[in-house]
Amino acid sequence: MTNRLRLALFCALSSLPASAHAQAALRLEGTCEKLVIGTQDLSAACSNVLTNAVSRNRTSFDFTTSDGQTIGFSGNGAQQEATEESDPLQPINVVTIGKDAAPTLAIGACRFSTPEPGRTAITCEASAADGRPFAGTFVTAAKAAAGAPASSPAH
Repeated sequence: MTNRLRLALFCALSSLPASAHAQAALRLEGTCEKLVIGTQDLSAACSNVLTNAVSRNRTSFDFTTSDGQTIGFSGNGAQQEATEESDPLQPINVVTIGKDAAPTLAIGACRFSTPEPGRTAITCEASAADGRPFAGTFVTAAKAAAGAPASSPAH
């Protein structure tokens, strides 16, 4: 994971209440630009909140729609120490549609874009064995840590 990404996630985590720290979940606000579940393009109904949860050796990114549908992209393994922003943040091996649905085995990854001033994109893509595609793209505000130098002067 890059230092810029660590900084963005640390800022988001440090703004959460103490009870959320124990669960290791981040609630990120921004813009959901894409959400595809199989043949359904749910982009227009995608919520502007993305949840990133970490539990032991499992990480997940959960997208929701305005009518309550959810899709989670999750994978095993410790968080990677990537040296390039284009490296996978997390390999994906399971997609879960809905809260009570059985997990679907899928192969893919979630990646972070190269951070730009004020934004970072998180893109998750995976394919099931039967070829069904799953995809989500979320753009969140990249915030500097308290006391960190600003990336550009305010005008």
